[in-house]
Amino acid sequence: MNPLSASPSTSIAPLVAYFENLAPDNLAQLHQHYTAQARFKDPFNDVTGLAEIRRIFEHMFVALVRPRFVVTQQICQGRQCFLTWEFRFGFRNFHKGKEQVILGASHLVLDDQGLVVLHRDYWDAAEELYEKLPGVGSLMRWLKRRANS
Repeated sequence: MNPLSASPSTSIAPLVAYFENLAPDNLAQLHQHYTAQARFKDPFNDVTGLAEIRRIFEHMFVALVRPRFVVTQQICQGRQCFLTWEFRFGFRNFHKGKEQVILGASHLVLDDQGLVVLHRDYWDAAEELYEKLPGVGSLMRWLKRRANS
């Protein structure tokens, strides 16, 4: 059965479960969800290929404490899916012990087999990340106030 002929919640469910359970020990399963030449783009990266996508996720687990995604909504139509999510994590070097949350969304384009060919993440790096950093955060908040006055 073509996974895209099933209901959207059924066809995307394994991918959502993979995102929500992403861990260093299951990154080898990336090929079960992405094509070999899939493209991944977010505010900091624009890469193509499984090895590059895996490198980004590996770095996430090294740089952050207990990173995890919680998918809060999903909309699928044909080969297009849009997920909203919470990215929960801790910083290693500051705000230790305090869980951070970034709100964002992913636009996914799937192939005929239901594998991701395009994964584009949308989130506001200024508000969701920079404002939380020591030093940079106070500057970002000041700039935001100035722009809104």
